[in-house]
Amino acid sequence: MSPTFHSLSVPNYRVYASGAIVSNVGTWMGRVAQDWLVLTVLTDHSATALGLVTGLQFLPFLILAPFAGMIVDRFPKRRILFMTQTALLVTALLLAVLTATGVVELWHVYALAFLQGVATAVDNPARQTFVSEMVDTEHLPNAVALNSASFNLGRLIGPAVAGLVIAGFGIAPALYANAATFVFVLVALLRLDAKLLTPSPRARGKGQIRAGLRYVKGRPDLVLIMALVFVLGTFGMNFQVTMALMATKVFDKGPGEYGLLGSIMAIGSLAAALLSARRARPRLRILLAALVGFTISTALLSMAPNYVLFAIFLVPTGLSALTALTTANAMVQVSVDPVMRGRVMALYMAIFMGGTPFGAPMIGWIGDAWGPRWTIAMGTIAVGLSLVAVALWFARRQNVAVTIQTQRHPRLRIQLASSVPATVPTTPEVTK
Repeated sequence: MSPTFHSLSVPNYRVYASGAIVSNVGTWMGRVAQDWLVLTVLTDHSATALGLVTGLQFLPFLILAPFAGMIVDRFPKRRILFMTQTALLVTALLLAVLTATGVVELWHVYALAFLQGVATAVDNPARQTFVSEMVDTEHLPNAVALNSASFNLGRLIGPAVAGLVIAGFGIAPALYANAATFVFVLVALLRLDAKLLTPSPRARGKGQIRAGLRYVKGRPDLVLIMALVFVLGTFGMNFQVTMALMATKVFDKGPGEYGLLGSIMAIGSLAAALLSARRARPRLRILLAALVGFTISTALLSMAPNYVLFAIFLVPTGLSALTALTTANAMVQVSVDPVMRGRVMALYMAIFMGGTPFGAPMIGWIGDAWGPRWTIAMGTIAVGLSLVAVALWFARRQNVAVTIQTQRHPRLRIQLASSVPATVPTTPEVTK
């Protein structure tokens, strides 16, 4: 088995991953179809309305995070996933029926987006932590990275297929396809061999939510990761809004070209996930270097003069964004106490996605007021400032001096106050 795919040697994970990849394709088809429905049918290309839909999808992450984490740590994760996936199937099917019958209204999309967000707020931490019950610690970082690869392979295929389906048959068939793909996950969950699962210890007693918050508060490494992920998720990862606006308002493209942008970005994201799968351990320096790359690539993206260059710049943007997210996710999962994993991951997902209810509507308003290019530039500025803040924190609190030597072979010199200078090759690195 190739080192990139070695967790697929675990039978249960292989069955689960096969269902997840089909569902991920459908999820991205549904997202594109929903956005196109809001922009072209229910509104006159309103960025604010699209931002509100996105915000409502992620608002439950912020509200329900402590309770979702407690549920995941207290009850069997396989049972939770079966219930949440069923709920997502029902809401996706309802949106498809409303659209097909021609009675759909904007408030229907708002309401269903919120209900999907409620189900996903519980589903995400359950899905993230269920991986550790299917594979052992040695395979866990690889399985986390392959989950990201599966999600982004769906992102590579789904938007392009959605664009073709919408252009050829309409929005409703794409929404029906999304609903149908949830069946594959449900079947995969039923096929898992319960004897080969290793359930995490169950959290018992009162005060479990407070215990989870205290645990994270006492871990400065987790706080730093979550702070960086919050900025990236709130201001940088609003491509559901930004790509739709750039495609329709700036480049005057149709559903096929819009769907193609999501697939092109997924090329970089998929490459990042596969590269992450080859790494034995996630490291902080990889996370910081990826955020630097994201800042540079989104700056170029916001200034792209035409559709072709915009599409090209999406590849490094997807590569850097997914490298950062996969690294952060693996760092958190590998380092936490198993009995706390559900609550910590629920808080992690709340911080990553919980800022979207504020960020997405704000980005949508900026798109209407200042123009679509500023919706991307705001992410560039916010992530860049967060990196400056981290650099200052390291310099003042950790006594770290970082210098770059420009020689034939570039070197990065990292010097601690009480140590001998260390020279390492090539890429920017920061040690803690």
